[in-house]
Amino acid sequence: MLLALATVFIICAITFFAMHAIPGGPFNKEKALDPATIAALNERFHLDKPLLTQFFLYLKNIAAGDFGVSLKTGRDIGAIIKESFAISAKLGGIAAAAAIVAGIILGCIAALTRNRLPDRLIVFISTLFTAVPSFVLATLLLLVFSITLAWVPVWSAAERHYLLPVIALAMYPMAYITRLTKTSMLDALGQDYVRTARAKGVRRLLVIFKHTLRNALIPVITYVGPMVAYILTGSLVVENVFTIGGLGSKFITSISNRDYPMIMATTIFLAVLMVLANLISDLIYKAVDPRITFD
Repeated sequence: MLLALATVFIICAITFFAMHAIPGGPFNKEKALDPATIAALNERFHLDKPLLTQFFLYLKNIAAGDFGVSLKTGRDIGAIIKESFAISAKLGGIAAAAAIVAGIILGCIAALTRNRLPDRLIVFISTLFTAVPSFVLATLLLLVFSITLAWVPVWSAAERHYLLPVIALAMYPMAYITRLTKTSMLDALGQDYVRTARAKGVRRLLVIFKHTLRNALIPVITYVGPMVAYILTGSLVVENVFTIGGLGSKFITSISNRDYPMIMATTIFLAVLMVLANLISDLIYKAVDPRITFD
């Protein structure tokens, strides 16, 4: 947990100083503003102070739960994140659940039908979707189902219109989880304790679910933690393709606008989610495999 805090601090520092190393500022693109106005704005948002001073002022504010206001819209960043993350979390939660469930099921089927037709089909599909970038898949889905066939709109918050973004977000992690599960299952099926269980006459389903799958899930859990955090914050490209007003699209807009507080807030939010996801994954190991200790 201490390392988690240190990780978030390092990410804050790297993002802050890298962001300010880029030439220009958030108000330089506003042609209507005169130098005196820009100077006043810089003073208002402490951008005229030395970088170290700005950094420690920012840390002091976020420690109090204040992420500041957007330099472009003037809105409270905490409210923006809450509003945007609600969209990304719902979309990402559905996509993550679909990827995990489908990936584990397909991986188990592939392992149990090794070198047969179902295995070959699943390996082909998982390899295909591992190789296809999400923005390509999202664009194809949009072109075929929204423009050519006109079955669904580009984006709608209605439940039935979550389908295309969910597919675009879920296919790569589903394919990766499928391959991980298959490899882990094959390794577990060859272990001595599985042979012993079979020799004792334990039912096949019990051997698969209690002895094999439970131990095969360790590598999957390792991947799923960061994957869930990434999907929950919204895939940047997929959100832009489907014009979804989630956290990912807000992050891209803040970068193009050089909205420093918004960039920092979204980066810290993602970093905290990633760290928490990894921490939870470590704790789940113990529940899945009692042989693991935290010593």
